[in-house]
Amino acid sequence: MKKRALIAMSGGVDSSVAAFLMKNKGFDCLGITMRLFRGSGDKTARHSCCSDADIDDAAETAYRMGIPYEVVDFSKEFKELVIKKFVRTYEEGAVPNPCIDCNSEMKFGLLLKYAVEKGYDHVVTGHYARIERDDSSGRLLLKKALVPEKDQSYVLYRMTQEQLSRVIFPLGAMGKDETRRIASEEGFINAKKHDSQDICFVPDRDYAGFMEEYSGRPYPDGDIVDLEGRVLGRHHGAVRYTNGQRKGLGISSAGPLYVIKKDMEKNRVYVGAEKDLYTDTLYASGLNWISIPDLSGEMRIRARTRYSQKEEEATVYPEKDGLIRLVFDRPQRAVTPGQAVVMYDGETVVGGGTIDLSRLK
Repeated sequence: MKKRALIAMSGGVDSSVAAFLMKNKGFDCLGITMRLFRGSGDKTARHSCCSDADIDDAAETAYRMGIPYEVVDFSKEFKELVIKKFVRTYEEGAVPNPCIDCNSEMKFGLLLKYAVEKGYDHVVTGHYARIERDDSSGRLLLKKALVPEKDQSYVLYRMTQEQLSRVIFPLGAMGKDETRRIASEEGFINAKKHDSQDICFVPDRDYAGFMEEYSGRPYPDGDIVDLEGRVLGRHHGAVRYTNGQRKGLGISSAGPLYVIKKDMEKNRVYVGAEKDLYTDTLYASGLNWISIPDLSGEMRIRARTRYSQKEEEATVYPEKDGLIRLVFDRPQRAVTPGQAVVMYDGETVVGGGTIDLSRLK
């Protein structure tokens, strides 16, 4: 009996080529696009990931490959699991990463459950990463893509052993040029389609404007202050400012000023010199371990706190209440609460969590 694979098709070239590769391997494939928005009058209805145009591209590609195709409506779940958390995190003074939440909750949560219910063995996506089994421990490992420039392991760190056992990443050993070559040779309509660079439901990058329209709550002006609390100017909603930001402060000063931190209760944005942005220590919660069952003692790793950041040498320590303390060998710039810290051992993802607090050692 053929193995059955449900392909998460976004309408982009990566997921289309992933579907093509699985079909060529003899899998019985079903293409699925998740519709993530429903309603009218709000910004989520007008801007969407997997929009009608994307759905048309996915449907056309599935038809060309001769595989069945469906659209499933997960808009209610997306609102509850991703958008609400996005808004809440900003309102709490942190910076969310909704792509990580979407992968964890939607693709490898709800969509995987849907696949199992329909009798499919695997969920397949166009992510650039690899899954391998460690024979010595018996654990499944999440590894970087072979082409470093396309590696997406950072946004996949929440994957569980069960999810890793059912998910396939056919593009893990490929580069984008090869992916586009295959798509072009097969005549796929999206062969030259550009990659999306924005958060899918805020394509104009006006996060605060989206949040005000979505929540119906205004974000009032407040004070911009230095690290001693002296008022230097006014901000236009603290949610609009992020750690390390320099532009748009509207403050005259002898030297450059950067956003260092925010106090959402007092509606204050704190600014300082670039040297004030650096820290060597962070704390993280919501840990997910992949290569190890848990952290029992200090461990040397390499870590990054942003998707595009280069990994840096560090030591991680277990703390009370499921937290970790991570100390970099060299201070890092603009470590931001709400973002993910992902830890590596060479090519392998050890685990990761959400940054709770950063401070100087």
